[in-house]
Amino acid sequence: MPPESPPASSISEDDSKSYPYLASLNAAQLKAVTASPSTPLQILAGPGSGKTRVLTSRVAYLVQKYGYKPYEITAVTFTNKAANEMRKRLRVLLGEKQADNLVLGTFHATCAKYLRRYGRHISLPNNFAIVDAEDSKKIMSGLLKAKSDIVQAMGVSLKERAVLSDISKAKAKGETPDAMAIRAARDPSSSTSTLTIIAELYGEYEEALREANSLDFDDLLVFGLKLFQTVPEVLSSCKHILVDEFQDTNITQYELMKCFANVNNGVSVVGDPDQSIYGWRSAEVENLNKMTQDYPGVRAIYLEQNYRSTGSILAAAHSVVSQDRDRIPKNLYTSHPKSTPVTLKTFSTPVIEASFIATEIKRLIAYSGGTLHYGDFAILLRYNALSRVLESALQKDSIPNRIVGGHKFFERMEIKDLLAYLQLAENPGFTPAFVRVINVPKRAIGDKSVADLIAAAKDLKVSPMELCEMVTDGDQLPAGIRPAIKRNLGNFVGVVRKLRRAADKGASVADLLRMAIEKTGYEEYLRVSQPDFDSRWENVQELISYSVVVAEEQAREAANGDLPLLDGFIPASSAAAEAAVELAIKQETEEAEKKIHPMFRRLSSSSSRSRSSSISIEEKPRKRRKVNTDRIDEEVIIEDGPKVQVADARDEADKTKLKPLSYFLQTSMLSTDTENSNAEDQANQQKVTLITVHAAKGLEWPVVFIPAGKLAGKASEPI
Repeated sequence: MPPESPPASSISEDDSKSYPYLASLNAAQLKAVTASPSTPLQILAGPGSGKTRVLTSRVAYLVQKYGYKPYEITAVTFTNKAANEMRKRLRVLLGEKQADNLVLGTFHATCAKYLRRYGRHISLPNNFAIVDAEDSKKIMSGLLKAKSDIVQAMGVSLKERAVLSDISKAKAKGETPDAMAIRAARDPSSSTSTLTIIAELYGEYEEALREANSLDFDDLLVFGLKLFQTVPEVLSSCKHILVDEFQDTNITQYELMKCFANVNNGVSVVGDPDQSIYGWRSAEVENLNKMTQDYPGVRAIYLEQNYRSTGSILAAAHSVVSQDRDRIPKNLYTSHPKSTPVTLKTFSTPVIEASFIATEIKRLIAYSGGTLHYGDFAILLRYNALSRVLESALQKDSIPNRIVGGHKFFERMEIKDLLAYLQLAENPGFTPAFVRVINVPKRAIGDKSVADLIAAAKDLKVSPMELCEMVTDGDQLPAGIRPAIKRNLGNFVGVVRKLRRAADKGASVADLLRMAIEKTGYEEYLRVSQPDFDSRWENVQELISYSVVVAEEQAREAANGDLPLLDGFIPASSAAAEAAVELAIKQETEEAEKKIHPMFRRLSSSSSRSRSSSISIEEKPRKRRKVNTDRIDEEVIIEDGPKVQVADARDEADKTKLKPLSYFLQTSMLSTDTENSNAEDQANQQKVTLITVHAAKGLEWPVVFIPAGKLAGKASEPI
């Protein structure tokens, strides 16, 4: 049995003066923080054992003791919230400038950062869009609809969410559509036909994403891995990588870690196999064992003192996890007293159970003498679907409550509408955004007309947005497009163009949002169409406020530095830079001329007669912005009729960040509600929280209930 309190930390007098944060560490934490950076390290940290303190202290120690430059350290967290907390603490330990110069974020955010900078080396344009779950579902819905006859003939039942889940699992394991098809062909089970169809849908889904110049969240990891394996030099500056929540990494994330670590063999991971709860999302707890095989001499350090929970809670938790005979032995202990014992009750029905929980909440508040309030209670669910009975019981007893994980900020209609306009201004090829707002507010463009535009655009090998611009400017219409459509497209195209021009000039996102609202009449549209206008309009104002916060963050990043510039990736002189730009222009023009459709040539020609700002390939092949070869970060715009192509003169010599709009869109798409939840948290602090076990990871409440929660039709083990 471990001692009730840890042995005292042992640090030298010099170290205690140079690194005062070491004095607050216990012996195990101190070993983890001061371990040699050249030895692969596994920190096996139980819940409440101070792993965030250890991670941040180790980063600070690498910088201050071993002289690592901040940009030579990559720290990867599981959530944005954890990344923000780490950076906040590191600003205290290292100062703002050094802390903000670290490469710190989730795997997805880290990969996105490298792909924006170096994606051209794997033929990925740097203005790619990131699709969210709703956009992915809409794309898959269209693909399933096109295949409905085949699917029905095969007697197969497929739903968007299930297919996307299978695709996500495949990407997490590094499986391509072709590899999935081969697996389906070899599968002797009765589900072979289903897997074959899913493999086809996987390939078509990927094709749809590429046509829209977009990546989904899994693609950020897949393409990031492709970049690092194809051009490992882009990671040459990384001397040490630290990975949090390592037990929740999947195969692709493990390979990403290896790419970072293999540069200089510097790697520290923090994990706890007892806390692995994301197997359903392809997490591989076996990565801990795999690491010991791939990195001989791995040092394992156990953090076993719990600073968070009472003795009774630890004892109950240990009695459960100790039944797993294959687990890595680990015994948590605490100096806290046993306190209130954990209570186990059984009920004959979920309704009776829910009624007891509601009554018990009121009883505990009444007998707490004012120390407990509704906001101090949480009910942990296996699935959100289990909340109905509990909500009913709480409402019956007039207990205020909230469900976490419902409609998130960036999933709200009004937020997605405005973001879609900005996405089109940034990336005209992003079809999901086009479909969302071409008729928002109403422009008398029905679903049939939208489908006709998309079909015509595909025939002409252009994006629907680009086709709309040419239709608006030109005298001729492609087959299938009615004259009335041209009249109705005028306002839509005008709004997107104004936003694009303003964005190209570096306008703030707050101004772009206000422009989109004004030019579309979006405020009045919300007022007339939405009964809850006031709350939706507040969300719009919150989005504008959030854009200001992001702009400040971008300015701070720009001041403190970005990914380091790499030897061999920077043009040697202004002349060389100009030559590189000219070559890019020439190659892209030749490629565009090969692909251009005859109908589009006619549209381009008529467009140039009606508007001098539109450029025909035949008459005026290019117009490009002057390149600042001292910075090599300007976009070189080539209007080649069918597409507005970007000769990417930014390259690795881009010492600045993305344009304000690009930075904002990336931050928003990779964001969780944590950045926009302060007002909601204040409003909800006196409400009982209903939340899934997965969403509750890392959160704390004074009182927690865990209902039995077996969902009908679901295979689940009893709690």
